[in-house]
Amino acid sequence: MRKTMTIVTTAGLAIALAACGGGGETASPSPGAASGTASAPAAAKTLEGQTVEVAAKWTGAEQENFQKVLDAFTAKTGAKVTYSSTGEDTGAYLGPRIQGGSPPDVAILPQPGLVQQYADQDALKPLTPEVVKQIDENYTPYWKELGSADGQTYGVLVKAAHKSLVWYRDQAFTDAGVQPTTTWDELITSAQTVADSGTAPFALCGASGWTLTDLFENVYLSTAGPDNYTKLSKHEIPWTDPSVTTALEKMAQIFGKQELMLGGSSGALQTDFPTCVTQVYGQDKAAMVIEADFVGTTAEESDAKLGEEAKYFPFPKAGDTAPVVLGGDIAVAMKETPGAMALLEFLASKEGGEVWAKLPGYLSPNRNVSPDNYPSDLTKQLAQTIISAGETVRYDMSDLAPSAFGGTDGKGEWKLLQDFLRDPSDIKKIQSQLEAEAEKAWK
Repeated sequence: MRKTMTIVTTAGLAIALAACGGGGETASPSPGAASGTASAPAAAKTLEGQTVEVAAKWTGAEQENFQKVLDAFTAKTGAKVTYSSTGEDTGAYLGPRIQGGSPPDVAILPQPGLVQQYADQDALKPLTPEVVKQIDENYTPYWKELGSADGQTYGVLVKAAHKSLVWYRDQAFTDAGVQPTTTWDELITSAQTVADSGTAPFALCGASGWTLTDLFENVYLSTAGPDNYTKLSKHEIPWTDPSVTTALEKMAQIFGKQELMLGGSSGALQTDFPTCVTQVYGQDKAAMVIEADFVGTTAEESDAKLGEEAKYFPFPKAGDTAPVVLGGDIAVAMKETPGAMALLEFLASKEGGEVWAKLPGYLSPNRNVSPDNYPSDLTKQLAQTIISAGETVRYDMSDLAPSAFGGTDGKGEWKLLQDFLRDPSDIKKIQSQLEAEAEKAWK
């Protein structure tokens, strides 16, 4: 599933979006040129002759950029690092290797739920005090908890995707006489104005169920607040809770009006990601698409220039909280070797984060990595949003859930939110079905 993806990586990132003003830098210093850390990890050249294998899903440009981070680690410690691509199904790749007794030294997991799964299998090694020290210095307690299981810290969130954005086509807004909005009510009003102008306001990617979970998560975080968000993500409150009712009522303001969705609910349910993006940019059939920073990549492929025709605004407040929902990748140790722990210490450090931040296609959840390190105004803005959100930022809820509920096509939350898009008239019924599926998944 395409839940966390590369950030926009092409040259167009150097163009500032509407709120930015001015162009982005294109500096790309050598990987070893990063500034110092709060406490420098991994003493220099102490791992000469050692080899560390790291496995992650990245290929292409993402892999090339990560390799530069690994090269910086090698230059610092002397350790040789080999890279293995897991492909999109990380679990399918790691499972046989774990069972065969030959896991990689370090694995980078696209879902926090896998941390608990592998911890239950005794497949993970607890992090050393040196690694935990970097995490404590550079991450909020919430991010530390994401890499933990049963009170033990196993992983560090090393890469983020910003999922609280609304992308829009500038000409469609100009034609309708509307502006980016800051509240949900304003968004719905503007959407109706766009519809009245003759353009469908939203291209919804309903055939890709994960996009509907992203929408729910942003609305729920804003209306219910971060504490309830955390509780629901752990099934500590039921899906029949009134806080869920409120969020679904907000979503029904879109789902219940056929003219607000390109092709109505039927058309939305037949549209996957990234087709919904091309419907906005390239085909000019709709005005907005609600999704993460990676929308920009598809927009550029449709010849829409970032900052000119392809623009975004933060997901509007539907309640008291300005939502910031992240996806991302967590690095864990599957072997208790000095090289594995040194690499995790480096990736968790300010130094390691700054090496990566100077390259395209990256956002860091490390609060001590300054936005000034990023090579474009877009990534500077998004990084600052993450830092400014502080304790209210939350991780993609469906990726925290058991996969049977939050991560399987045609099942659980994905299917039921598609059912809700098809017919939003009975919210209580959908809540009861969501709760029944959650009870089965959390048994």
